[in-house]
Amino acid sequence: MLDQLLSGLYATTPLEFVAVIFGIISVMLSRIEHIGVYPTGIINTGIYIYLSIIAGLYAEASVNIYYTVMSIIGWVMWARKQEDGEKLHITASTPTEWRNALLFFAVFWIILWYVLKTFTNSTVPLADAFASATAYTGMWLMARKKLENWLWWIATNIAAIPLYFIKGYVFTSFQYLVFLVLAVMGWVEWRARATRI
Repeated sequence: MLDQLLSGLYATTPLEFVAVIFGIISVMLSRIEHIGVYPTGIINTGIYIYLSIIAGLYAEASVNIYYTVMSIIGWVMWARKQEDGEKLHITASTPTEWRNALLFFAVFWIILWYVLKTFTNSTVPLADAFASATAYTGMWLMARKKLENWLWWIATNIAAIPLYFIKGYVFTSFQYLVFLVLAVMGWVEWRARATRI
């Protein structure tokens, strides 16, 4: 396994390296609620659309397209002032919002799994669909500054670490390990700042 890790790191392309660096910067900016999370994230996701397609991780490619769209929406939402003249605040989800997030996740997981299994040559349709559905949910909640977005990112990262490793993207797998640590830190930081509703 160590040999595979080292050979994978040596095989890291400059494009993957750039994507990983911008991804880590983006998550670090998200932790501190800096709007720069979105432009740096768009660079990361743009590169990963291409890398995911050539790796046969089609659901991950779709999630990066979704990230790009949601980054634009989130950028606008975070920049816009609310009706009370304030910027968007971190809030914890209500029970109804939790239910909606779980339903959102379940629907996307089932749809993505079915599409991957039926219409692609994916060798890991269930895992690819799971990682993508958790990411879809995390991004949806992040754009709305919901505290629970970090829980979904934690699940995404746990699923993505082995997924990218077995596909030969060792440096990307390492990126998701860093993301996992940052997501736990983000959860702790945002939880301390969250407004209860």
